Amino acid sequence: MADIAQEAGFRKNHKLRDALLQHKALSAQGFSERLFGLLFSGLVYPQIWEDPDVDMAAMGNIEGLSIVTIASGGCNMLAYLSRSPKRIDVVDLNPHHVALNRLKLAAFRHLPSHSDVVRKFGMAGVPSNSKSFDLFVAPNLDPVTRSYWQKRSLLGRRRIGTFDRNIYRTGLLGRFIGTGHLIARLHGVDLTEFTKAASIREQRQFFDSQIAPLFDKPLIRWITSRKSSLFGLGIPPQQYDELASLAGDGSIAPVLRQRLEKLACHFSLRENYFAWQAFARRYPTANEGNLPTYLKAENYAAIRANADRVTVHHASFTEILRQKPAGSVDRYVLLDAQDWMTDEQLDGLWSEITRTAATGARVIFRTAAEKSVLDGRLSQSLLDQWTYLDDRSKELTLQDRSAIYGGFHIYARKD
Repeated sequence: MADIAQEAGFRKNHKLRDALLQHKALSAQGFSERLFGLLFSGLVYPQIWEDPDVDMAAMGNIEGLSIVTIASGGCNMLAYLSRSPKRIDVVDLNPHHVALNRLKLAAFRHLPSHSDVVRKFGMAGVPSNSKSFDLFVAPNLDPVTRSYWQKRSLLGRRRIGTFDRNIYRTGLLGRFIGTGHLIARLHGVDLTEFTKAASIREQRQFFDSQIAPLFDKPLIRWITSRKSSLFGLGIPPQQYDELASLAGDGSIAPVLRQRLEKLACHFSLRENYFAWQAFARRYPTANEGNLPTYLKAENYAAIRANADRVTVHHASFTEILRQKPAGSVDRYVLLDAQDWMTDEQLDGLWSEITRTAATGARVIFRTAAEKSVLDGRLSQSLLDQWTYLDDRSKELTLQDRSAIYGGFHIYARKD
């Protein structure tokens, strides 16, 4: 909690440092890790970039179950609440994500209506959002989180005022997307024009004629040949190495082209709010398409009723599991965090997952590359206690609308 109040930098955030740093400071790898850590110590994801509908399909019926998940932007945790789990423990090493998750939960509990929630988290340019925060949300926040959102910048703007403008243009990811738009403009392409496509066929035509050629441009190939080029996506050096191994030519431009093609062409624009964030830097209006699962009207009542079932922790996944009794957790959502880990860290995490796993437990996660990160790395004695759901994992990988990951993986506890 104190880390939020003090806005501790990377050097003071020992939990984040321990998770990221694997090499000496003066090595090339060590420099990349520390640069990424400095960038990651601020707000990274105003929106989570994992598809919650795929998560819930993989987890199955979660009503009455206990879930532990990584926070990120908080969208998926709220989506899970629509299925009435018994309890969700949300963990994150980034204190900005902790503050954002607590804000979203308080907004669902205390804003007067679904429309107010949508205005706050689903719309840009709503000047009244900070006023609704003052009236309904701030009095119900813990003091540290309230102080975080009321803190003023050097220009005198309160942090909560970001929601009066467009929260999704902020954070490391928001600035990365903005930079991508700028680079495309320098090459004569306006990416916002993509949202005028009225069919998947028109989406494909725009991608093939306007977007795909960008990846052959010298500037873009030069940029994507550097590990720091993807730090804005929250992709650390370890994940870059995984992606580069797929490309094989020193640049990950071909891999990024393939992932962006899936985002642009494999799903109807109306149904893919991830594409709206990438190409329009906002969510669609009601006439343009669908909002994220947690903002849909049909899920509002359940999320509001179940919001008290969530506890948000500034802690690592392994740290929280160590505090839990054996056999007490039903579902684990690891996002892509394992791509960052050493073999020792993986064994430590899965030792606690295996100890705390209830009968029928499932673990879901994503990887930058296609194959599971556990292959050839996790201790065989631990791996033998889990079954990899290969076919279902491949099926759901294809359905993931966020499109930025190579693989989606499901492991089920053996009885």
